[in-house]
Amino acid sequence: MKRKSTISWIIKIVLISVSASMIFMLISTEILGRAGLTMAFVLLAVFILIGITFDIIAIAVTVASETPFHSMAARRERGATESLKLVRNASKVNSLCSDVVGDVTGIVSGTTAGLVAARLMLSLPTDFLIFELLVIGIVTGLTIGGKAIGKVIAINKSTEIVHNVGKLISYLKFSFKKA
Repeated sequence: MKRKSTISWIIKIVLISVSASMIFMLISTEILGRAGLTMAFVLLAVFILIGITFDIIAIAVTVASETPFHSMAARRERGATESLKLVRNASKVNSLCSDVVGDVTGIVSGTTAGLVAARLMLSLPTDFLIFELLVIGIVTGLTIGGKAIGKVIAINKSTEIVHNVGKLISYLKFSFKKA
């Protein structure tokens, strides 16, 4: 039975990955098709920040302990029950946040960086390959550096991060019940 649920999870995560990459790429190409360079750089920054944020969540959920959330749940703190569920399903949450959202945004931000660099080269009077290399290098550095800083934060503040995500999930569940 366990093997069947593992295979089911893998199939779900692959389908979610394919869907997420298509959605992010569609958003990227739609916005880039209409936007100027400033908006293109903003979009690129948003993709990088989404990837870093979800990697932070993935690590925080993986290293967090259930103990503080039991205490919060006993005091009926908003988001405590959701936080417990996140920690109890750490491997799935990590896979979804890191492998799906983190990796997909990394791939899409790389593609977007290439498109931005090409557009930048077309808008300049010269044909310097250096601009493309610079944009790609900066995006890579920001992504890797941001994730490295994020890992330290996630490890040191895992309880607070997981609880904030739990509160957000609780708020969203409440909001959708009202609608």
